[in-house]
Amino acid sequence: MPATPTSPLVVPPGPGFDSQQFRSALGMFATGVTIVTARAPDGSLVGLTANSFNSVSLSPPLVLWSLAQKAGSMPVFSRGSHYAINILAADQKELSQRFATRDIDRFAGVAWREGAGGAPVLDGVAAVFECANRSQYEEGDHVIFVGEVESCSWREGAQPLIFHGGRYYTELPL
Repeated sequence: MPATPTSPLVVPPGPGFDSQQFRSALGMFATGVTIVTARAPDGSLVGLTANSFNSVSLSPPLVLWSLAQKAGSMPVFSRGSHYAINILAADQKELSQRFATRDIDRFAGVAWREGAGGAPVLDGVAAVFECANRSQYEEGDHVIFVGEVESCSWREGAQPLIFHGGRYYTELPL
C-alpha cells in the first residue's frame, strides 16, 4: 500500500525561486556529514565540513564531493595530490561545527594520523576514504572533485552523524 503524504508540497510563488528557497528544498535530503582534509604544499593542514559526498563507481573505486569556487581552501584541494573524506560519527557534532567555523585553527587539539599523501585522517570517525585527486569539474559556483579511493576503513557499529533541514540527527531504525 503506498504511503500518503501528511502535508502538501510547498511550491514557491511565481515562475522561479530564489537561492534560499532552493537551499530549503535541498535541506529536505538527509545526508551524512564529512570533514574533507588535505595537507598544503607548505605542510599546513586544511579541512572543512561538507555534506556533498557521494559514491561514483565501485570499479575503479571513486567518490565525489564539491567545494565552492570561492573557498579559501580551493587552491590546496585543486592542486593537491590527495585528500581524505572523514565520515563523522554521531558523537562528532562539535567537530563538524568546528570545521565549519571560519578564522580558527580547526586542527588545534584534534587527534589525527597521517593518511595517503599526507592528508589528515581524523580519529574516531565512522569511516574514512583516502583519495588521490583524480579529476575536477567546474559546475556553477562549485567544483566537483572525483577522488580515486586508495584506502578506506570504517569503525564497526559506529552510528553516523546525519544532517537534515538545518539540524543534526543520529541514526534511528524504522
